[in-house]
Amino acid sequence: MMHIRSHLLAALAVAGSFVTAPAFAQSSACQEGQKILQERQSLIQQVNKLTNGGKNKQIDPRAACTIFSKLVTNGSAGQKWMTDNKDWCQVPDQLVQSFAEDHKRSQQFKGQACGAVAKMAEMEKRAKQQQTQQGGPASKMGGGLTGTLSVPKGAL
Repeated sequence: MMHIRSHLLAALAVAGSFVTAPAFAQSSACQEGQKILQERQSLIQQVNKLTNGGKNKQIDPRAACTIFSKLVTNGSAGQKWMTDNKDWCQVPDQLVQSFAEDHKRSQQFKGQACGAVAKMAEMEKRAKQQQTQQGGPASKMGGGLTGTLSVPKGAL
């Protein structure tokens, strides 16, 4: 997961250089790009929190899937904005290329995280089905943990 963090930090650095570009003073269209990149920066911070600064070896796939889904949506909006406003807002070609590469990595990470979530859901579903087919844990324990115990009637 450390490689995810390094890619995201690189993307954040690229986004940071883009946000500070003087071309953003040109128009409201350029300011829209700044909003997209600020949102992206916030999402990358969420990913960093999720990984605990790269210290966590295990990451909750459900949380990662949610954040990377938002990051991919943001990346799609950012790419469209860059395509539409590249010349007007003087977006460097290198930045457009770096953003596109970062967006592809985000899509891959989303696929991995959401794929893990789907596998987890399938495994949970199978476990519940097996439990139901076998009568569940209650049948193995002689009636379950209901708090009642049958006491034989008559003399002991």
